[in-house]
Amino acid sequence: MSKNTNFTGQPIFGQILQMIKRGQIHTIARKQGTDRYYKKFTTYKHLVTMLYLAFEGCTSIREVTTGLLACSTKLFHLGMDYSPRRSTLSDANKNRNSSVFQAIYMKLYRNYASFLSDSRLSKIDLKRLFIVDSTTISLFKAILKGAGRKPKDPSKQKGGIKAHTMINAYENVPCLIRYSAAAKHDHTFLKDINLPEGSYITFDKAYNDYIQYKRFTEAGVWFVTLQKENAIYELGDEYDIPDDIDDGVIKDEEIYLSYKEDGQEKKIKLRRVAYWADDRKRLLIFISNNFELPADLIALIYKKRWQIETLFKQLKQNFPLKYFLGDNVNAIEIQIWVSMIANLLLSVIKSRIKRSWSFSNMASIIRQHLMNYINIYKFLNDPEKAWISIVEKKKTEYQNSLFPKLAGAYF
Repeated sequence: MSKNTNFTGQPIFGQILQMIKRGQIHTIARKQGTDRYYKKFTTYKHLVTMLYLAFEGCTSIREVTTGLLACSTKLFHLGMDYSPRRSTLSDANKNRNSSVFQAIYMKLYRNYASFLSDSRLSKIDLKRLFIVDSTTISLFKAILKGAGRKPKDPSKQKGGIKAHTMINAYENVPCLIRYSAAAKHDHTFLKDINLPEGSYITFDKAYNDYIQYKRFTEAGVWFVTLQKENAIYELGDEYDIPDDIDDGVIKDEEIYLSYKEDGQEKKIKLRRVAYWADDRKRLLIFISNNFELPADLIALIYKKRWQIETLFKQLKQNFPLKYFLGDNVNAIEIQIWVSMIANLLLSVIKSRIKRSWSFSNMASIIRQHLMNYINIYKFLNDPEKAWISIVEKKKTEYQNSLFPKLAGAYF
């Protein structure tokens, strides 16, 4: 009897969890003291439970707990010796500090960063390019101050949490995340960024902060962003535009931007590049502290910023970030961190398979078969292999059959 290698002794969820070293989770939990008041529901079991929610797309605590109960015979494969009650999960989400999940994410990021590199990025050494942006997640209750005007009807007042994110363009997963109320200004996030000399960073004009621009320049970090419409500046020298440069470059010049620091009027020398984006039928004005790169590469760096928008879309489409299990900040942050962890783990799986899959299709397959005993890597590399082998076997078995029509019913 032939053996089908597409099946394995571990459900798909168990295979994914093997990427998480349990000893590292226990070490992080011990350092942060997050298991101190829990007899059974440890940090690791909390992580597994929340990952089940992220992969299955659950929208309520009842859905999570009953779903795990339905898979009770498979829980031992997941390192779980029991299924948590609704009250246990709710209390843990409220009381266990979300910072432990942040630490787990960063540990996994450091473990798997080398698997996430994109070898196609070669121009201007984009391995050193970092992209910054934020995404706002709306909340149904005014837990955190939402952006925009306060509605007259208090019942319609909603909150919002903003995830300020930085990714390495070479890896396409977050390497730095901070959360704030949606109403908080974006530029405050730049103060948390500490990059090595020679790095590139790009962000949109919502992060406008001239003092931070000066700090980047002093640290040898090159930035590219859009100029604000109301910026006050003086013109300096204008540079010649080479013939072999992108036709979209209209002007390349130096400017002196005015700003105030400690009550004193100051100026910073920057580069200003005017670029006509033909695909968007729009004139874009870039500013940068780098005077060496060709002007069209300045535009290319900012164009790479769209990569982080794709990441945000990927997170919101494939993980449950519309419905939260708790109505407190800690529970919300835990759920977002776990979604980030799930996204990281699936990104690593995607990098390990040779067949080209869209992230959404791969996530959908894993969601549908999360508790099935399928070898995830062999299946994703060749989904048709098991079926083709069955068909070929049946053809051989019935090739000399006296009843070919009956044989056809089997394949």
